[in-house]
Amino acid sequence: MSIALENFFKLRAEKQDHIINAAFKVFGRQGYRKASIGDIALEGGTTKGMITYYFGSKKTLYFYLMEVSHIRLVRAVEDRITPDITDFFEKLKIITGIQVAALKEYPALISFMTSLYYETDPEVAEDIAQGFIAEQAHYDNMLMGGTDFTQLKSDVDPQLICKFVSWTTEGFLEALLNAGSPDKVDALVADFYQCLDLTQKTFYRETI
Repeated sequence: MSIALENFFKLRAEKQDHIINAAFKVFGRQGYRKASIGDIALEGGTTKGMITYYFGSKKTLYFYLMEVSHIRLVRAVEDRITPDITDFFEKLKIITGIQVAALKEYPALISFMTSLYYETDPEVAEDIAQGFIAEQAHYDNMLMGGTDFTQLKSDVDPQLICKFVSWTTEGFLEALLNAGSPDKVDALVADFYQCLDLTQKTFYRETI
């Protein structure tokens, strides 16, 4: 841990979250190259000097945001998806609920995470790509590991179901990004859960 980050962690939690939200918003809107410490300071209601004091550099702040977005989501999923939860769609609903809770805590989180997919700046692109590979493997393990697929119809491939839902979820996350208000977010979540229920009904065996 760097001295700069130690200084950041001495701030009140509310102040930390305010700066994190501001950085998520600026990087998500402008991308790594165009975003500046000054833009983030202005958005966060502080000064360039203080941002530099806390993080040392734009790159350190950027990678810290990646760590925050990954660790908080992953830890929350690991805490919630216990070994006794083996249904694929139940896991999906838990993961979705965690993502939505994170979005409400950090409104610009999805914008930032979406921007990572399109980031090409050589200063960060390779690290992002490696992070995506590790994160996708971890996500697949959480979703697929220990999951009971015996309820699927005999002609349904679990891997294809996972891909199908993953692609559907990307559209859902984009809709969340454009929701604009907590009420709309909750309505979208309710609709998405209905879509999951419909998918489950379509691909699971009928129960007597």
